[in-house]
This record gives sequence, structure tokens and C-alpha cells, in this order.
Amino acid sequence: MSAPTNRPIRSYDEFWPFYLQEHAKPTTRALHYAGTAVSLVCLGAAAVLREPWFLLGALFGGYGFAWVGHFFVERNRPATFTYPLWSLISDYRMTWRWATGRLGGDLVRAGLDPQNS
Repeated sequence: MSAPTNRPIRSYDEFWPFYLQEHAKPTTRALHYAGTAVSLVCLGAAAVLREPWFLLGALFGGYGFAWVGHFFVERNRPATFTYPLWSLISDYRMTWRWATGRLGGDLVRAGLDPQNS
């Protein structure tokens, strides 16, 4: 179900399974969850404290964890480089679906085994 590599992905519905396949290893996903949590805390702190420096924490914390997962665990190129907005949306979507216990079905539909991938 992965997107063909010789043509761009044209819709978010097509992107989501591709995104999950790029996050096949549980360690990569766990690093994304940690980065997403850091970004949410920093965004909240920026809003409550009215301190824009926390926005940098959201940016570096969120992407830092994710990119470690891609470069050192998954050994692939982050989708952010090609599809930045869809990738950002999918980071939060994947984390939410995991936190609510609904990610397993998405992984199966993307052709992954949630227990061993």
C-alpha cells in the first residue's frame, strides 16, 4: 500500500498509509510520541507564559526526537522534507490514535503488523 516512489503523493488519504509505513518500527513511533509531547508542552508554555522562546522548544523538541528515529532507527528520510504540512498533521494524528488505542487498525490497513513492526 505504499505510495509509488516515482510520483508525488496527491492526497492526504494517500499520504497517511505511506506515513505509517515510514514509521514501521515501534521505537521510531515512540520517539515521535515523545517529541509530540515535548512540542505540546512547549506550545502550552508559550501560550500560558506568553514566552515565544518556548516555540523554539516545540520546534526542536518535536523534530529532534522524530529525526533521531528516522536517521538512527528507521534509517529513512523524514517525510517532513517532502510533505511538511501533512507530516506535521500526521505526527499529531499518529500520537492521538496511539494514545486512544486506535493506531493498531491503521497500521494493519497500511500493511504493517502492529505487534512486530
